[in-house]
Amino acid sequence: MKILVGIILLVHVFIHLLGFFKAFQIGEIRQLQLEISKPLGFLWLFCTLLFLYVLYLYFLDKSCWPFFALAAVIISQSLIILAWHDAKYGSVLNLVILLISLPALGSFYFQKKTEKEVTRLVQLAETSTEVSAELEENTQLPEIVRKWLRNSGVRDNPEVAFVRLRQQGRMKIKPDADWMPFQASQYFNVKAHSFIWTARVNSGSPVYFDGRDKLINGEGEMLIKLLSLFPVVNEYNNDKIDSGAMQRFLAEICWFPTAALSNQISWEALNGNAARADLEIYEKKVSGIFNFSEDGELLSFQAERFYGGEQDAKEETWHIEMLDFKEFSGYRIPNKCRITWKLAEGDFTWLELEIMEVDYNSGEFYPN
Repeated sequence: MKILVGIILLVHVFIHLLGFFKAFQIGEIRQLQLEISKPLGFLWLFCTLLFLYVLYLYFLDKSCWPFFALAAVIISQSLIILAWHDAKYGSVLNLVILLISLPALGSFYFQKKTEKEVTRLVQLAETSTEVSAELEENTQLPEIVRKWLRNSGVRDNPEVAFVRLRQQGRMKIKPDADWMPFQASQYFNVKAHSFIWTARVNSGSPVYFDGRDKLINGEGEMLIKLLSLFPVVNEYNNDKIDSGAMQRFLAEICWFPTAALSNQISWEALNGNAARADLEIYEKKVSGIFNFSEDGELLSFQAERFYGGEQDAKEETWHIEMLDFKEFSGYRIPNKCRITWKLAEGDFTWLELEIMEVDYNSGEFYPN
C-alpha cells in the first residue's frame, strides 16, 4: 500500500513538471496543447515541489504529511481547471490522493485528542491524595489475595501510580465474524482509577477502525471511528458504559497489582481459591470475582457486565482467562489473555491480547 501511494505521488510530480516545461518551452510537450504562461509555469513548478515534499514526508511517516497533501491537491486542481482540456485526467489522481489524505488527517486529530486526554490523566495522578494500605498492614485482605500479590512482586517493588503499556492481538465484532488484528496503547492513572485505551483495528482490507475506550472520574466513554473519520460508536453519559469501564479497570489491576491495596477496592474471600473485589468511584460500585490457584496464581476474572450500551442491554457473564505470565520491571503479570462473553446461545470469545511492553510510573505519551 505504501509503495502504491508513493508511485501515485511520484506520477503526479512528473505530471506537474510537464506544466513547467510547457510554460518555458523546455522540450516538446505534446501532452499539453494549450499555452501556459510563465507565471502559471512557476505555479506548476511550485506544485511539483510541493508534491515531492509530500512524498518525502509520507515515506518518513511524518504525521503532518496530509496537511501538505491537501494544500497540494487544492493548488493542483486549480491548475487542472485552468488547463482542463489537456489536464482533466489529473483530477483522478487528485481524488485518490484526497481519499488517502483525509483518513490520515482524521488519524492525526484522533492522536492529538488522545494526547490531551493522557496529559489530563497525568495531571490527575499528580493531584491525587489517595493513600493505599501496605500489603502486610491490610488485615482485611483474603489470604489467597496476599499470595497473589506476593507472587506478583508487590512486596519488593515501589507502588505504581501511573502505567503505560502496549498490546497487540486480535478481535471479533460478532461470533461468526473473521478475526481482525489490532495494536493498542493504554494509559492508567492508578490513584484516580482511570484509563485511556486507544487501538487501531485492521479489517484485512484498506478499511480500518480507530477506537478509544476511556474511564475518568467514574465516567466511561467508548468511541469507534471508521477510517478515523466516521463515528460508528460514540457512547458517553451512559450508566451501562460507566459500569463496564469500571469493571474493565478492576479486571486490569492484574497488570499493576499494587492497585489491589487501594482504599477504594474492598475484598471478600469466597469458597475455594476465589475472592470478590468491589470497586467504588464517586458512589458508583462494580464487582468482579478473581480466581486463583492454590499457590496464588491468578487464573481468571469474571463479572456480570452489560453486553453493549444500548437501553435494552442486559448483563451477561464476562470472563477473562489468563494464559501466560511475564515479568516487567519486577512485577510478574499476565501478559496473554483471552476474553469471552458467556451467552445463552454459547460462548463468544471476542478478544485475545498480548502485552508487549509495560512502563510503570511513566507519564509520557508513546510516540507514533
